[in-house]
Amino acid sequence: MTTAPLADRLDGLLFFPVTAFAPDGSVDLAAFRAHVRAGVDAGAAAVFACCGTGEFHALTPEEFRDCVAAAVEETAGRVPVVAGAGYGTALAVHYARLAERAGADGLLAMPPYLVVPDQAGLLRHYARLAAATSLDVIVYQRDNAVLTPDTAVALARTDGVIGLKDGLGDLGLMQRIVSAVRAEGLDLLYFNGLPSAELTGAAYRGIGVTLYSSAVFCFAPDLALAYHRALVSGDDATLDLLVDGFYRPLVELRSRGRGYAVSLVKAAVRRSGQDVGEVRPPLSEPAPEHVDALMRLVERGRALLKGAGA
Repeated sequence: MTTAPLADRLDGLLFFPVTAFAPDGSVDLAAFRAHVRAGVDAGAAAVFACCGTGEFHALTPEEFRDCVAAAVEETAGRVPVVAGAGYGTALAVHYARLAERAGADGLLAMPPYLVVPDQAGLLRHYARLAAATSLDVIVYQRDNAVLTPDTAVALARTDGVIGLKDGLGDLGLMQRIVSAVRAEGLDLLYFNGLPSAELTGAAYRGIGVTLYSSAVFCFAPDLALAYHRALVSGDDATLDLLVDGFYRPLVELRSRGRGYAVSLVKAAVRRSGQDVGEVRPPLSEPAPEHVDALMRLVERGRALLKGAGA
């Protein structure tokens, strides 16, 4: 863990590695390390270990600890490592402390397990999580953890909370949150956390949400980086090319199976030459024809970029 504030180090394309499993279903730390190393070498600006794409829900505390420690060792301070933390408050705190001892730089606070809390309950949950360690916390808004602008303002005032990742996709709500926090003279980092964030990258950027997670980076970092360069530089022609020819068809393909936001990504990582194993239950493997279709899409995206000289 470095001494530089996490908020100052999160700038660029964010990598959410899959967690590698061996044929017998156990965690394959060697394969996980290779996957993390490949992502950092390809240009990732941060590693978010054991989060949604990394099947946080399927890991034991010991496996979680070992994977976070492996990610920290592989990055060797080159980029920050942020670890997932979830379930109820007591377990979320437990995972947070495991992450801190493993050397993580921050936490991504997943939605609380099962219950649908009110705003006061959400605020108490995240405040206790932030107070439990010295790690900075990014709150993940989705499913049963949807914030009002007033709650977002309260979180921005909470020591240790530095960001909000949106996996809901309600741009109107996000605009209201950004405006409310800004009007109070407060700061948060904002992240687009939709499963294929690139499809809405330009829209989110228009309301001040400039950071995003890229699942595509796991299996096609060249396409993900080309999109990121185009977004940052304002290259609308390349953005349109990739959205129309790759990202929109990808989202349509992903909608054809439950759990594809994780399982289809992991299958594509395997097809790209990294043996990261299959997903754990309750997720299932994607249909082979859908994986074939995804790999054809990857080749199409690369051909589009080559044809455009991008």
